[in-house]
Amino acid sequence: MRTRTSLYGLLLGFFLLGSGLLQSAPATAADNGTWGVFPTPPAGAAMTDRAYFFHQGAAGTTVGDSATILNSSDREMTFQVFATDATNTRAGGAFALFPVETKPKDVGTWIALAPEAATTVTVPPKGRKDIPFTVKVPEDATPGDHVGGIVAVNTAVEGVQKDGKVQVGVRRQVGARLYFRVPGPLTPGLSVENVRVSRSAPVVPWVKDARATVSYTLVNLGNVVVEPKVAVSAEGLFGREVLAKPARELKLVLLPGQRIELTEPWPDAPQLDRVSVKVAAGAAAYPDLAAESGTTFTAVPWPAAGTVLLLAGAGIAFLVLRRRRRVPGERSEPAADLAGVR
Repeated sequence: MRTRTSLYGLLLGFFLLGSGLLQSAPATAADNGTWGVFPTPPAGAAMTDRAYFFHQGAAGTTVGDSATILNSSDREMTFQVFATDATNTRAGGAFALFPVETKPKDVGTWIALAPEAATTVTVPPKGRKDIPFTVKVPEDATPGDHVGGIVAVNTAVEGVQKDGKVQVGVRRQVGARLYFRVPGPLTPGLSVENVRVSRSAPVVPWVKDARATVSYTLVNLGNVVVEPKVAVSAEGLFGREVLAKPARELKLVLLPGQRIELTEPWPDAPQLDRVSVKVAAGAAAYPDLAAESGTTFTAVPWPAAGTVLLLAGAGIAFLVLRRRRRVPGERSEPAADLAGVR
């Protein structure tokens, strides 16, 4: 009993992000298989009628909608419901909604949930609960896209994890995305930064392929969401094409002001060459949007080169030693017989 009390006294409200919070694919309804959060559908429509919330309104206006929590389990479930802002994870760019401990600063502060969601919401087995909410756009709201979501956290602790010496309770949360556009000048913008290449070469060159990874930073400089596409190419000496990956959709939504770190594998990288790498980014929805950056590197099979240098050094040392052995030693001359000199 003391152990249990100590354990739950250490619960820090650690939240395990659910499927609705971390998605690199296009937005879909948020459902982890046990419960889900959806935009409330019209009467008679399927629960998945809308994959996410999308609204627009000028500064000073108020927009209303409703979120539905669907309990697919066979037991009653209780949730803490809140509104928050969205972000992209720095590594990989996955869509994420902030946990309840993080105070929103943007659209999450515009959202007011119905009074019944002020504390917790209980949903019966195989049942649903509709939660109306309003979005009041501030007078000083900036034009463009503001992204957040409505999140439901299961209040039951579903497991325990260790964080160093501290044991923390694990609770899951699921959130539905909310995109809100404030009318005004829309300025899409992209930047490619910090392109770099890391390589690993085989010990014996050209017996196996060398491998490399192209890493780069993608930044949304505009005020609208962008679904980027990226092409990666490289040229060796004399303009020879050594890599050509055509533009492809990254299947992620890059939010305004976000910067993410991405990588591109290069399984057959050059082993002996001077290479120029270029990363070009754009977006299908904005044909005129283009950005690119690059870097150069010299590919040398260092393990093989090191072996050659080592062998060469050993050979030179052997020749020097052999030459020294062939040089005759100095002979001592007999001393003059001074006594016999008259």
